[in-house]
Order: sequence, then structure tokens, then C-alpha cells
Amino acid sequence: MNLILERPTSDAPALSRVRSVRLVRAAPALWRIVDRHGLVLGHLRAIGQGAELRYSARRFHAPTRAFRELGEFWSADDAVECVTFTR
Repeated sequence: MNLILERPTSDAPALSRVRSVRLVRAAPALWRIVDRHGLVLGHLRAIGQGAELRYSARRFHAPTRAFRELGEFWSADDAVECVTFTR
């Protein structure tokens, strides 16, 4: 059994590679990924697993009216890029 704990953090992760989006806080350890026009592309969640911090990416799928999990990543940049490239 894996224990996954959300790590509470108030600051959005710094994005070094993805400049065309911004992160807007939605809840503790959860941010909306918003493009330059204000459209929400998906969510980024910080997840702590032991002493390691990972990022989960998910995208809203309009036809099914549900979120689709895209995966977990070691960096916020990789997670956000995954959301932006699935458009």
C-alpha cells in the first residue's frame, strides 16, 4: 500500500520553461493552469511522497464532463507542459 500525502504549500511552483501560462491557486497544494487568454487548461497538484515532491497533472474533458489524469511528474514544468501539449 502506498501512502500519498498532499504537502500543503502556499506558493505556486516556479515555472522556468512554460511562459505562456500562469498558475492560479485553487486550494492548498492545487493550482489552475490558465493560458494568457484566461482559459483554464487543467490543474496542477503538489503531492508529497515521503520526502520527495511530485506534481500531478489533470485536464478537463468537456464531452464526458470529467477530469482526466495525465500523470505524475518530478517537476512542475513537466506537468504543465503535459497539460498544454494535450490541447
